[in-house]
Amino acid sequence: MLKKRIIPTLLYKELGLVKGSKFNSWRRVGPVLPAIKVYNAREVDELIFLDIDSTNNNSEIDYQTIEEFSKFCFVPLTIGGGINNLTQVKKLFEIGADKISVNSSSYENPKLIEDVANEFGSQSIVASIDAKKIDGKWVCFSNSGTKIRNIDPIKWSKTLQNLGAGEVLINSIEKDGTMD
Repeated sequence: MLKKRIIPTLLYKELGLVKGSKFNSWRRVGPVLPAIKVYNAREVDELIFLDIDSTNNNSEIDYQTIEEFSKFCFVPLTIGGGINNLTQVKKLFEIGADKISVNSSSYENPKLIEDVANEFGSQSIVASIDAKKIDGKWVCFSNSGTKIRNIDPIKWSKTLQNLGAGEVLINSIEKDGTMD
């Protein structure tokens, strides 16, 4: 029997953690560090931290904030949001990330997945896919669910795996933040 792993996702937007529904209606829920301390105490298997604003704002990753809170994270930490080159990936690993997650930039530059896998190993790259059903058919989205990609998520996940992604994180836009 496969082991079930508990992997909370922390969504970061405008200097704090947020909670939303269906990739919308964001409300602030607090700072990052207390959440990490709670998850450490609850002995989760790993954490995913996603800056959901950086891609759409073309903003640089907040390395200082990530470095500060990564010192207090005692489980594997995956960082995502606004990552689009190998230099950023190297820096994230230097400041405490165990893995990186890439979504939007994988559509524009699929070679990034391959480059990260070749440089750091497939276990270091998590390919993220945001998907939604449109007219009865699942399709991929990027840019925090704002840009339709008209690609089948299963086909895209296989492409990302073939490029070297060690894990695939699939997010249902329709189910995000709901109990469905």
